[in-house]
Amino acid sequence: MELKDIRGTIDQIDDELLKLFVRRMEATREVAAYKKENGLPILDSGREREVLNRVSAQAGEGLEHYAKLLYQTLFDLSRGYQSSLLSAGSPLMQRLEEAVKNKREKMPNRALVACQGTEGAYSQKACDRMFEFANILYMNTFDDVFAAVEKGMCPYGVLPIENSSAGSVTQVYDLMEKHKFHIVRAARERIEHKLMALPGTRLEDVREVVSHEQALRQCSAFFHNNPKIKATEMSNTAKAAEFVASSGRNDLAVIASGDCRELYGLSILKDSVSNAESNFTRFICIAKDLTLYDGANKISLMLRAPHRPGSLYRLLSQISVMGVNLTKLESRPMPGRDFEFRFFFDLEASITQADVRALICELERLSEQFTFLGNYEEMH
Repeated sequence: MELKDIRGTIDQIDDELLKLFVRRMEATREVAAYKKENGLPILDSGREREVLNRVSAQAGEGLEHYAKLLYQTLFDLSRGYQSSLLSAGSPLMQRLEEAVKNKREKMPNRALVACQGTEGAYSQKACDRMFEFANILYMNTFDDVFAAVEKGMCPYGVLPIENSSAGSVTQVYDLMEKHKFHIVRAARERIEHKLMALPGTRLEDVREVVSHEQALRQCSAFFHNNPKIKATEMSNTAKAAEFVASSGRNDLAVIASGDCRELYGLSILKDSVSNAESNFTRFICIAKDLTLYDGANKISLMLRAPHRPGSLYRLLSQISVMGVNLTKLESRPMPGRDFEFRFFFDLEASITQADVRALICELERLSEQFTFLGNYEEMH
């Protein structure tokens, strides 16, 4: 038999499969209606296990695993379809639909914004990109920024969340569960670290460099090449620059933005100390309430998957089935729970689409804990 003949046979089988698939999904709709009327959960793990065992045995040796995977995918599709039919009226669906209904054209260009650090910090530069006229209230810690927004002290807050070379700002991720907030915008800021000290200081004089932990990590090659120089962490790059300016020491330097040179009267010892020539940090802008603006194209979620085999796969399969692009998956250990993790998802999607809202509700159903963090535009 020629290849085209074999493919013709497969096409005929596929046509029959599609007809059967449509019939199966029509039956799934009837199942969803029955479950809604009788208050039954979507997931029936006992029934699914029974079917998986049966089809694996019927498929025969060599195909049992493929048959099992096929039916697991069918179950995922079926549950997703049922969820889309049953999610109407759920608290989360109502919140998402309300946000879409009240969608705003653009964010304000004037605002009181909380940022960690002081004048010259990279957060300040990101804030100035997001707001044309920002009145910045500087905070000592990232926790203080979250609290200022949650308590209504500031309508907005700006926080770093990840760097292209040093990875995620884990302290910010770990604070997310503690506070109630929503992401309303994000921006990528080019980071240009400079080594600076008091005027008259020479590079060979330096024995200690202070900066934020992320900045030190982003410049690790410098310390590898200068092993006699001690790296000391501080809460913020601009705070570190302020500290060096008032120290009176000629053996102390700072890694910070070039803006700090003029702000604090420092001299540049090395114009670029970053490991990577292309170094960017992603910042998020948070607000207390869920608000949707025109151009929102990224969704962020925080969730805890059930602690059993395949639970993360089921979440990811729902995203894949909908054709949504997963741009980030971050996991953070949960204190007091051995080998259990909280997951952070970033998706390229908008809740203005009904099928995306249904997907979000299905992900909530599959999770032990679930938080919709926001749908927002990312500035590049």
